[in-house]
Amino acid sequence: MATQTPRGRGRPRRFDPEEAIATAQKLFHARGYDAVSVADLTQALGINPPSFYAAFGSKAGLYARILGRYNSTDGVPLGEILTPDRPVAEALAAVLDEAACRYASKADAPGCLVIEGARCNDPDARQAARALTTAGEETIRQFVAASHPDAAERLSDYVVTVMIGLSTMARQGHSLDRLRYTVAIAAQAIEHELRA
Repeated sequence: MATQTPRGRGRPRRFDPEEAIATAQKLFHARGYDAVSVADLTQALGINPPSFYAAFGSKAGLYARILGRYNSTDGVPLGEILTPDRPVAEALAAVLDEAACRYASKADAPGCLVIEGARCNDPDARQAARALTTAGEETIRQFVAASHPDAAERLSDYVVTVMIGLSTMARQGHSLDRLRYTVAIAAQAIEHELRA
């Protein structure tokens, strides 16, 4: 008499959007937004295109959710660094040093996911990335303006520009030591600007 193997009971494993966002973040960070297709995403997530669009609306919609996650987990914590009791030059140098450390920390995908996304070809994804960059720049500007209103715009522009450069150089393989040398030069420039 043949025996049958009992079939597994219960529902199939549910799609976990947070796990999918983490997986997709790794893809976007490693390859860049433009180089990742919806087919790449559905394959990596183990879902079909209709399920992908039902969950995220679009590739740009998924990317916007990834940016929110990245900002809260991997982004430079401006609120923790830019405290009112901290001297401006010291705080801005700390922001740049923290950026350098974070950008260099991932050997497989260095750089900043937000900064890299701000240069992509998709206007919706680019707008989402630029909105985060603009918010960061405004946080820096307000911090500087509290004690050096005349230098706030110049210094916030400068710090964001250096951060973009650090991200780019990390992507090109610069070590943390090289990035920190750039930070040290930038810190001197910030000190000089504040004394001007």
